[in-house]
Amino acid sequence: MRIALKVLILLPVIYVVLLGALFAVMCQGPEVFTRVMAKTPEAAFMVIPFKPLWLRARAGSLKPGDEAPSLSLETYDKKSRVQLSDFKGKQPVVLVFGSYT
Repeated sequence: MRIALKVLILLPVIYVVLLGALFAVMCQGPEVFTRVMAKTPEAAFMVIPFKPLWLRARAGSLKPGDEAPSLSLETYDKKSRVQLSDFKGKQPVVLVFGSYT
């Protein structure tokens, strides 16, 4: 009976600690996040509330009307860089991030 009680207390504690660790990893850069996710067993995604954690961890603080943050991107041909601030007051800019594969 005592062992069962200890297990009933310990399992939720371990679950919360693991969720906290995953949330901390989600707040890191892509290189850290992908390294951890590559080693996470698929079965874990059945018990992890992945989407709510991800949305909370990656939520930005920008509001409509806020100035865009500084951004510098390499061009497709990798020969130069484009800075978002270069377009300020000149023309509208649309950024599309994603994969077309």
